[in-house]
Amino acid sequence: MKVDIIISADYIEQDKIKGKNTLVIDMLRATSVITTAVMNGCRRVIPVLTVERALELAQLYKEDCILGGERKALKIQGFHCSNSPLEYTKELVKDRTLIISTTNGTRAIQGCKGADAIFIGCLLNGRASAERLAALEKDIVIVNAGTYGEFSMDDFICSGYIIKCLKDIVPIEMTDLAYTAYHTYNLHSDITSFICNGRHYNVLKDLGFTRDLEYCCQKDITRVVPYFNGEYITIDN
Repeated sequence: MKVDIIISADYIEQDKIKGKNTLVIDMLRATSVITTAVMNGCRRVIPVLTVERALELAQLYKEDCILGGERKALKIQGFHCSNSPLEYTKELVKDRTLIISTTNGTRAIQGCKGADAIFIGCLLNGRASAERLAALEKDIVIVNAGTYGEFSMDDFICSGYIIKCLKDIVPIEMTDLAYTAYHTYNLHSDITSFICNGRHYNVLKDLGFTRDLEYCCQKDITRVVPYFNGEYITIDN
């Protein structure tokens, strides 16, 4: 089983993902939001690229719908929720549809449509994601959403943790990039002490999202591994 990494949504190419399983990571914060929402009973999550498309879909789902997401890390005007996973409580999301649009994460998810399977990962479900992918016995591409098309430390070290979990379960062959992520995690298993040097982390910190950062840096608080079927995301069976 071969494991590779794509460093941002801008670098997704169909020949890199075709015939493979993908795991999309945007740990700060879109995939942490999606994992939390599904964990808390959200019926489905629909990732969209534009605010206009989100509002259009909201007309179809009406009172069953929650609009969530961000632009430049801040809540979109007229939406119910921002991109803070702490907002997506069981009381709010259970049995409802979340329509979400974010700067990086939803673009990465939509960009993976040519893959055999698309899973949603973060630190919150890191080990469960590794176990799910290992069970499928197929080559894996971990897709980092990145930040505005660029490399992001947080997604990369999260990938390293998941690769470490994979390696604990099954023999894997790592590309140079995957090995670098794995080695980076082994040197910095205290995730926060590493990513606190990153630009994206500090943008969120400066905006006052300290509790989000603390939450998103927790490992393995859920066994839920959301799955994107090309139309919407739900719990993986």
